[in-house]
Amino acid sequence: MSSRKAKNSSLKHGECVSQAQTILRERFCHQSPQKHLFGIQEQHRNLAALLKRTAVHGESNSVLIIGPRGSGKTMLLNRVLQELMEVKQVRENVLQVHLNGLLQTNDRIALKEITRQLQLENVVGDRVFGSFAENLVFLLEALKKGDRARSCPVLFILDEFDLFAHHKNQTLLYNLLDVSQSAQTPVAVIGLTCRLRLAEDKSVQEILQRHFNTSKDLRSLHMLLMLALRHVAASRPFIVAADVVEAHQLCSLDSKASVVHGLSVLEICLIIAMKHLSDIYEGEPFNFQMVYNEFQKFIQRKAHSVYNFEKPVVMKAFEHLQRLELIKAVERTSVNTQREYQLVKLLLDNNQIMDALQKYPNCPTDVRQWAASSLNWL
Repeated sequence: MSSRKAKNSSLKHGECVSQAQTILRERFCHQSPQKHLFGIQEQHRNLAALLKRTAVHGESNSVLIIGPRGSGKTMLLNRVLQELMEVKQVRENVLQVHLNGLLQTNDRIALKEITRQLQLENVVGDRVFGSFAENLVFLLEALKKGDRARSCPVLFILDEFDLFAHHKNQTLLYNLLDVSQSAQTPVAVIGLTCRLRLAEDKSVQEILQRHFNTSKDLRSLHMLLMLALRHVAASRPFIVAADVVEAHQLCSLDSKASVVHGLSVLEICLIIAMKHLSDIYEGEPFNFQMVYNEFQKFIQRKAHSVYNFEKPVVMKAFEHLQRLELIKAVERTSVNTQREYQLVKLLLDNNQIMDALQKYPNCPTDVRQWAASSLNWL
């Protein structure tokens, strides 16, 4: 009996190991969709609703899924397609065409692959078409079962979508999107790309970096992008760099600018000292003692006693800036940490500071020159 129990136990153990190996292989090879979609539930709901309107109700649509590599674009789409194909009506009627910009490197190859995946090689035969559009329309017409309501909906999935946009004349994209907007065969064009537009523009990169240095709050980023979207319309469907620059300027017109205008000359000097420290240490936090030392360099360089304040007075001005939320502590400091060594971060970027100085009433010339000076103040 004990031998039989040991044998059964060994079999169960072997089954468990086999199941674990199968699950891990599926996960490593991405052969099965994840059971849970973390953080993209809303995108899942919207994409599922859009494709269902095409698959069930014959409504043509187009959608572009954008995100960095590994962010879950393909997983999201596969999950939605799997759920969609569980509906019998969809499974029996809807066709899928999967294209990849890395494989279908021109529109001729792409059209040949569409024909193959729709299994229409025999229908096309030796026909010669006058244009790409005529060929595509013929393929879609061949899928009709009579009227439009009984046509087979087709889902076109274009991975590496941005590469198709580089094709000569963009014939494939133009015709697919044209079909999706017309009353022909119901189609859905789903593009997937990891290329963020605008991200390679230097001015946009600088603005995003400046925005990140000023605030890590996603709501402020959403505000910036929402303002940049104002000019997007049917005649101009994409955001351009100028939109982001204008949006940043509008975001910068906040209460901080007006607060700077009401500061004392001493407080302005401390902000300039912090500006230099931020430039020298590339945005790393600093403390009051570092700011005070930078301020003392300026005084010694100019030798103007009018700017020579006692250290406690300078500390009071520094604390006032903190109360105005122009600077903030970057971490909770221990009780034993002296005030002058508590790390803080400046919440104004260089452009905000320089713009404020230009509008600052009766700003001393040497202070303005100090702000505009090079990083290494001697």
